[in-house]
Amino acid sequence: MFPPMSGRLYMDAEIRQNASLSPLGFKVILGVVAAACSVFSLFFFVIGAWPAPIFLGLDVLLIWLAFRASFRAAARKERVRVSAEQVEIWLESERGKRTVWTSPTAFTGLDVEPYGQDDTKVRLRLHRKRYLVGRALSPEERADLGRALDDALRAARAERYPTGAALPV
Repeated sequence: MFPPMSGRLYMDAEIRQNASLSPLGFKVILGVVAAACSVFSLFFFVIGAWPAPIFLGLDVLLIWLAFRASFRAAARKERVRVSAEQVEIWLESERGKRTVWTSPTAFTGLDVEPYGQDDTKVRLRLHRKRYLVGRALSPEERADLGRALDDALRAARAERYPTGAALPV
């Protein structure tokens, strides 16, 4: 799926959004909602409130659409790979469209900065280009990703430029 990188990998992480509901759980929830709406629709129809069943049917349709959008969003993947030569970020959308960000490891900067009271942003930068990493993660997981990415960048640079060697300018 992703092309192989040459050399040793210091980080190879795949980031996905947490999908907390299984397909079977979705069917059960939608079945319960549809059954409850059917019972209420029948009641409202019998008492003469004929528009109510239409709106209850729309409720079931909107709930189905919302869950479908959530499952589609859970199909997004982000892959972060760090080697001594380069840093690669592959973002694959739910429709299969890929965005690739690459930069040489030696010139890639990392910013892990608090954003607001309870949030953290992890950004890779190369000159004026910036890329936000780990959007699907919680703030704590993003902070952990930032530390792991920093460690991977340091280790990759140390392989290519051993202690005492000057980094390229």
